[in-house]
Amino acid sequence: MNQAIVESSDGVTLVAGGPVARRDLKTALGFAPRLVAADGGADRALLAGHVPTAVIGDMDSVSEAAKKALGPARLFPIAEQETTDFDKALRSIDAPFVLALGVLGGRVDHELAVFNALIRNRDRLCIAVGPTDVVFHAPAMLRLRLVVGDRVSLFPMAQVTGASEGLRWPIDGLRFAPFGTIGTSNEVAKFEVTLQMDGPGMLVILPRNRLRAALVGLRG
Repeated sequence: MNQAIVESSDGVTLVAGGPVARRDLKTALGFAPRLVAADGGADRALLAGHVPTAVIGDMDSVSEAAKKALGPARLFPIAEQETTDFDKALRSIDAPFVLALGVLGGRVDHELAVFNALIRNRDRLCIAVGPTDVVFHAPAMLRLRLVVGDRVSLFPMAQVTGASEGLRWPIDGLRFAPFGTIGTSNEVAKFEVTLQMDGPGMLVILPRNRLRAALVGLRG
């Protein structure tokens, strides 16, 4: 693991190069006021009127205009090509949590790479925020206060077995796998949902308007 480039006692908003709604950026900065960009996300941030404290990536997407506006002191190039700019940035941030924007709602291959990075860097508490969803890696134990009828989808990126309380369709004993059983479109049956996983690899997908609930649940 590389050394942290950004260290923060507050949450960090990480902006990548995909679509970013101004309302989502405003919401994220309310929770996580430190702004960091992954490569071309710097242009997205500047266009919205915000200056990132650091830009991390291989620097093949950020514009020359953005580089000039930010200056070399804010640019932190990582040259290797084995991982994505999102992965490079996420693993280089040491903060209580990260809210990632510009990572959902665009190209499918980019989204899949983001899901891969969430699993690879599961020691980083990170929530990917998109136009309709929030996505995060499930810890061993998770309690969420949600609204009855809310959608809760579970997608395994590895073989995982779990248990649940408060879901319409309990997952107890199910053997999830990306090539087997998945948990799309479950529902909240009680206002408090408990999820337990026997190992890493499960992604939790909630409606976008449950960002606060996800953050509270993950932070305990």
